[in-house]
Amino acid sequence: IASAVEAGLLGWKMQQHHSQFYGGDGIVVKGVENTIRNVGTLASEGMRETGRTIIRLYKPTSGEVWFNGARIDGQLNKEETRAVTSKMQMIFQDPVASLNPRMTVEEIIAEGAKINGIFHSKEELKENVKKMLELVGLTSEHATRYPHEFSGGQRQRICIARALITKPDLIIADEPISALDVSIQAQVLNLLNDLRHELGLTILFIAHDLSVVKYFSERVAVMNRGRIVEMAPSELLYQNPVHPYTRSLLSAIPIPNPILEKKRVRFSYDPAMHVYDEQNQPQMIEVEPGHLVFLSQKEYQEYLEAKKHEG
Repeated sequence: IASAVEAGLLGWKMQQHHSQFYGGDGIVVKGVENTIRNVGTLASEGMRETGRTIIRLYKPTSGEVWFNGARIDGQLNKEETRAVTSKMQMIFQDPVASLNPRMTVEEIIAEGAKINGIFHSKEELKENVKKMLELVGLTSEHATRYPHEFSGGQRQRICIARALITKPDLIIADEPISALDVSIQAQVLNLLNDLRHELGLTILFIAHDLSVVKYFSERVAVMNRGRIVEMAPSELLYQNPVHPYTRSLLSAIPIPNPILEKKRVRFSYDPAMHVYDEQNQPQMIEVEPGHLVFLSQKEYQEYLEAKKHEG
């Protein structure tokens, strides 16, 4: 993975990641390997545990995570931790839960910059807090208020400002609009889209709404049961979904036109449809340039035959 990451910003390879839940223990991520290059957006369907493991909220039970050419999944000293936390930020799903109700907006946004010692004086820090507020569509007057005084969309804007003030290379957006009203979702999504172009941000966008993913992302990785099953540039994946799980997800997207919606054909995915043995194990296969799919050789041959008949 090291050689792959040298040309990119972030790379990870996880054999397994265990999580405890409801008194039990289960594998939530397995056999995941990926690289994100500078200035772009990778959207993932079903990748929450991976995102939180990358940013060191969860400790991986096996595998590697590389960031800016350095491995970050193991024990880091104070300086190494600061280098990672200042250049990698996260926008959480629920803005209410991720904002301290006892802190003002100014204190919330400034906290990360203070800890990492990014600015040299209180005046410079205060000025940058104001800049971040204006950048996300708020005003300097909001700096002295508390989180409960804002709407859901405004709270998420505060979270975005908090993530941006450390001038990160990478932002992990963990379903940043799913807890918001539909009318507000578009505003926050457009804000993130504008900011990534304006500031040259690299964003790992985690979502379950594939229509949002299509609008926002340049590349898409689809995960099922902790494993990436298909990855491709956004347009390519939506035009030519190959893996049965991807096809089932795309077939579930509602169509705004009621006449077309009645005719929409839904594809049902059954994991039992895959018949694997020792001689027929699945792997990531490039079915076309830039389009990787988790298939066995037998499934790949079936795909090629189907393409011939279509042609």
